[in-house]
Amino acid sequence: MTIQQAQAEILRLKKEKGVCILAHSYQAREILEVADICGDSFALSAQAAKMPQQQALMCGVRFMAETVKLLSPAKTVWLANPSAGCPMAEQMDKELILQLRAQLPDYTVVAYINTTAELKTVCDVCVTSSSAVAIVKKLSARDIIFLPDCNLGDYVARQVPEKNIKLLQGGCPIHAAVEPAEVRAAKQAHPNALVLVHPECKPSVAALADYIGSTSGIMDYAKQSAAQSFIIGTELSIAEHLQYECPDKSFYHLSKKLICPNMKLTTLMDVLHCLQGRSGEQIELDAETMRGARRCVDEMIRLG
Repeated sequence: MTIQQAQAEILRLKKEKGVCILAHSYQAREILEVADICGDSFALSAQAAKMPQQQALMCGVRFMAETVKLLSPAKTVWLANPSAGCPMAEQMDKELILQLRAQLPDYTVVAYINTTAELKTVCDVCVTSSSAVAIVKKLSARDIIFLPDCNLGDYVARQVPEKNIKLLQGGCPIHAAVEPAEVRAAKQAHPNALVLVHPECKPSVAALADYIGSTSGIMDYAKQSAAQSFIIGTELSIAEHLQYECPDKSFYHLSKKLICPNMKLTTLMDVLHCLQGRSGEQIELDAETMRGARRCVDEMIRLG
């Protein structure tokens, strides 16, 4: 079976079965081409809730599929590849946060959307990388625990110095692996290129960037900028997607380390097999988790 044949069968099956295909921006090009919605994790969930289809198939990682289920509880939600997790989302558990809350009862707990549904049940509000600064500014509390990403948390703390933000030592191991020396080397190799990085990168890396923002923010900036060349400091696939969308501009990888193995697990054939009923996993959340996690997400929507 060729890629084109697999894509044609996916398009036929999703229409026949009433399935909305969601693809995170880090997915391969051939998956984005058959998706109904592409973008950042929370944007996928929010848009999926508005779609008429009663089934949603997530091409991404588990916490993203959980968020789709939270916002569309009546829909059947599938994760194309059940092995696709997220080290950052899974590195802290509910018990750890409950202990921390007991030690710091007056602190408001802010959770990055890149967390499990279970962890969200013991947090006060969620944020995305694009909404974190604005939401933290709006919180009435001065004392805040920000989890799990200490690099995103540091970025927020610098933008909102009036808040007392306690950071936990967690984060994205892929973005955090990039070093300042790699930024300097990339700038030396491409002196006219602007450096665009994700706030999950280390503060020392972000300090050398021309722009810091979410995946969608990086893509929008590159598309709209009058500049002609860019060094992309997030998952390698983004430079590839931008090159397709802006063929007259040049895009370079900041680091070879910026490849997410969990995002790369999902293949076009996984999507096809899930639609055929041969693989994939239906996402189920118990009523207590749904209530608790949804409260955390609803507060983000209210503030955001």
